[in-house]
Amino acid sequence: MKKIYKEFVDLSYEPSQSDIICLFKFSTKKDVEEAVGAIAAESSTGTWTEITTETKEAIKKRAKVFEIKKGEAKIAYPIELFELGNVPQLLSSVAGNIFGMKEVETLRLEDISLPKEYIKSFKGPKFGINGVRKIFDVWDRPLVGAIIKPKVGLTTDAHVKVAKEEWIGGVDLIKDDENLTNQKFNTFKKRVEEVMKAKKEVEKITGEKKVYLFNVTSETNEMLRRAKLVREAGGEYIMVDILTVGFSALQTLIDEAQKLGLVVHAHRAMHAALTRNKKHGISMLVIAKLSRIVGVDQIHVGAVFGKMEGNYEEVMRIVKEIKNEEINEKGLLYQKWFGTKQVFPVASGGLHPGVVDKLYETFGKDVIIQAGGGIAGHSQGPRKGAMAMRQAVEATIKGVPISEYAKTHEELRIALKDFGKGAEE
Repeated sequence: MKKIYKEFVDLSYEPSQSDIICLFKFSTKKDVEEAVGAIAAESSTGTWTEITTETKEAIKKRAKVFEIKKGEAKIAYPIELFELGNVPQLLSSVAGNIFGMKEVETLRLEDISLPKEYIKSFKGPKFGINGVRKIFDVWDRPLVGAIIKPKVGLTTDAHVKVAKEEWIGGVDLIKDDENLTNQKFNTFKKRVEEVMKAKKEVEKITGEKKVYLFNVTSETNEMLRRAKLVREAGGEYIMVDILTVGFSALQTLIDEAQKLGLVVHAHRAMHAALTRNKKHGISMLVIAKLSRIVGVDQIHVGAVFGKMEGNYEEVMRIVKEIKNEEINEKGLLYQKWFGTKQVFPVASGGLHPGVVDKLYETFGKDVIIQAGGGIAGHSQGPRKGAMAMRQAVEATIKGVPISEYAKTHEELRIALKDFGKGAEE
């Protein structure tokens, strides 16, 4: 067995421009070359024993381990092993059975680099950062987003009331939470109808563009039906829990959404089941890259500050990739995107006005700052919470310390008292 697996290790191999390259982190108590060779073999043309059916052509298509460092290995896969335009098949190969192999104790798909031919077999985002900004005609600041809270439980009428308050307070876009879809107390159809009425009313009051992100997450055909319903009601956006629906359904949904002219907002619910263990699973970087090629327009990337786990380096790696910024950090696979549009990063999870300056320092202006409790938890209500968030953005853009700006802006002053003046450590 060792001999068979080691045949997939070739440290002299120089990857072709057409190869798909994966960076794996691993731990093993076995021979290192045997272990990483097993990963390459089982994710490409090999198996656990010698076989009589392998041809010379099949041997040429073997994946090759071309670099081994302490706890890391880079593997090059010939593009012929993959069906173009098919993310599920890609994942079945490079992130499939290999996670259960005895040769490795832990295994994590840390990064992936995709060649031009593979990337161009997908449509990519229809809108991306510039397309989204064009919808709002807002170019010089982060967009301000809100999440209706509580996540579930509000009747449609109560839900719409919160949305109106937050929009009037200054929020640009509002979204359903990840587990609100079509419950009896707040059906999808009625929510779309009532929210769209409220949106038009608020736009007349504020003179600003407002949008709502309806969560269409469901069985695939039902998602397509819901997307059409949103479009018929005049909506511009849909939201989908990309991992719980799976990449197959996601590709189908995005194809329909792009035909309808809808922006696709990607929520990453369940990602931590795959990404949180730094020694095993799949990184959020990989998920974000694959989401970009299939065509999401904006995606949750973490916030560095807030209630969710995620350090600065990890979040910045994702942001740089989806925004096409050059990456120089050691150990990463630089991804060229061949004209694929940038994806709008969404910072979310425990955010409030007191951390806006740090978010801006981290992300720059091209970020959607999305708050739930940090707006709805304002002691004077969601409208004042939205005002405080917008004021924090205004202060940051002007270069005025948020605490200083709060002296002349009551809503912000109260928000800082409610939530604090900075991020929790």
